[in-house]
Amino acid sequence: MSVAVITDSTASLPPRLVSQWGVTVVPMQLKIGYRTDDEQLFGSPALINAMEAGVPASTSPPAVAAFVRAYRAAAEAGADAVVSIHMSGRMSATVEAAREAAEKVRIPVHALDSETTGMSLGFAVLSAARAAVSGAQAPRVVEAAERRFRQSSELLYVDTLEFLRRGGRIGAAAAMVGTALSLKPVLTLRRGEVAPMARVAGSKRAINKVLQLAVEKAERRRVDLAVCHFGPDRRAEALAKELHERLPDCYAPLRVDISAVLGAHLGPGVLGITVSPS
Repeated sequence: MSVAVITDSTASLPPRLVSQWGVTVVPMQLKIGYRTDDEQLFGSPALINAMEAGVPASTSPPAVAAFVRAYRAAAEAGADAVVSIHMSGRMSATVEAAREAAEKVRIPVHALDSETTGMSLGFAVLSAARAAVSGAQAPRVVEAAERRFRQSSELLYVDTLEFLRRGGRIGAAAAMVGTALSLKPVLTLRRGEVAPMARVAGSKRAINKVLQLAVEKAERRRVDLAVCHFGPDRRAEALAKELHERLPDCYAPLRVDISAVLGAHLGPGVLGITVSPS
């Protein structure tokens, strides 16, 4: 492979797909209480328990040195270029760290701001990796990623906006803060930040609204789908089943436990659907 594909852990890619397509994932940093470490060293259950107990949790991008190590490892493995694809620069300084690291290595690095995160980022990374495995050079790998993340949609139900507010990632959804507790927010990502789509009475209706919007976004096209959740959640299985029944011509939805870093900002109980034209 002449082009290496690298991303950050907010892409939330299942480990089997990371391995299958040779993607390198640089972990985001998570702080729970006084301990800071790579997010996967905590795991979702530990973070959920901490959040429910009121223990402070915060996140930060990978260090520049972590990207430098990843890029140098790619060069040593035979890559002559890197395409490094990351979460929205409006929500994190991750892509800035990647670009700074790119100046410290001898092979060209194309560091892309996806203006999204979660499986919208994950599907873009997979498209880039498939192009790289097929022998495409860096410009075509970049094009494959950009085409995918520009067309993908994230649709999210959250129990509360409080965690987004605390973490400073609330974006345009700030206008919904103070909504009556009975009204549940349905959110999306727009121009790189969290944005409101609807306020619906009750969690069940809000989740149904996410499903309805996902079906509308698919527009009878053959799209990739993912049902995303944070930690164990029986509702995710039912949502994936219903989504597949409503869109039988699409690929069966992936079930994805999102990055703990995303969970720290969205909170326990989050459910989402990613719609990504392939």
